[in-house]
Amino acid sequence: MLRQLTRQLCRSGDLKKAVAQRTITTTNCLRDGEAQAEEKTILVDKEKNITMIGINRPQQRNAINASTAAKLCEAFSAFEADDTSPIAVLYGVGGSFCSGFDILEMAANDEGKVSMEMLMMPEGSVGPTRRHLHKPVVCGINGYCVANGLELALMCDLRVMEETAVLGFFNRRFGVPVIDGGTARLPAMIGFARALDLILTGRQVNAEEAHAIGLVNRIVPTGNALVKALELAHALAKFPQSALNHDRNSLYSSVFEAANFHQAIQNEIMYTSKDIIDQMKDGITWFNQTFKEHNRDSWLKRDKSMADWDDQMVAEAAAQKEAEKQAQERARIEEEKRLKEEKEKKKADKKKKSDETDESAAKE
Repeated sequence: MLRQLTRQLCRSGDLKKAVAQRTITTTNCLRDGEAQAEEKTILVDKEKNITMIGINRPQQRNAINASTAAKLCEAFSAFEADDTSPIAVLYGVGGSFCSGFDILEMAANDEGKVSMEMLMMPEGSVGPTRRHLHKPVVCGINGYCVANGLELALMCDLRVMEETAVLGFFNRRFGVPVIDGGTARLPAMIGFARALDLILTGRQVNAEEAHAIGLVNRIVPTGNALVKALELAHALAKFPQSALNHDRNSLYSSVFEAANFHQAIQNEIMYTSKDIIDQMKDGITWFNQTFKEHNRDSWLKRDKSMADWDDQMVAEAAAQKEAEKQAQERARIEEEKRLKEEKEKKKADKKKKSDETDESAAKE
């Protein structure tokens, strides 16, 4: 009897040990699965020389938690260090761009207490929003772009917004302040009074109003934000980058650094480098070789987009199209002239015949 009881206790101990080991194994598997899923919350890819950075938490409307924010900062640091990629595109996977910081995660951790460390970090709560990026970024806005997510969009240089997308500082209703650069960037973009309106009321802003006040640069059909943002990025990438970034830096300096007009002008000059001068010389040489004195104005009249104005094939096609239009116009003028002459001839013949009839009648 004692032996049987001892065996049962041993079996029970083994069972408990096995259950404990299985629990640990299961927990580790879950953690590994979470880690793998966490790695995919930010997608980084390249479309030719354009870096594509995607926020991939569609079930949370791309709300950004702490680990995702850190990965987003890493992605932008890698982009800035990549000399082969002049422009980046930021977008949201699924139905929304970004709905801000993941408040649910904040509530689950430490009973919803907000740590002062979040406010004192060099980076923002949803990414590198407290950073001045050194290369242009275009963002494609779809669905919800609200709260800190809107501040993430403000970090970008150009914003392409779908016609059904929604903007707004919805964090106003939850008592969450604007802490990702929005109070610095927004008034510089749309003016102090409008910035106060949007930030204090937290109201919803549609695409038409956003474009009218200068909050977004393009409105596109629903489902086209990423495609059109990529097109815009490729258009920027075709230009000489030294001069483009010089002008970009001068603009940012005049808005955020210069104390007055004269300092802004001085900064504009100081940002000019030898590389920019060399690039400018090359551009002037190319222009003079391409457009001679007799056709120096022709580059203004070509029927093509500005992004492709230096593309030889497009220029030739545009010239051919212009020649066809001119030929058609000449043919139209000649036809009108011919019809007019025929009409005048018929009129003259009719008058002559009438005169001859009258003359015959008078003789009789």
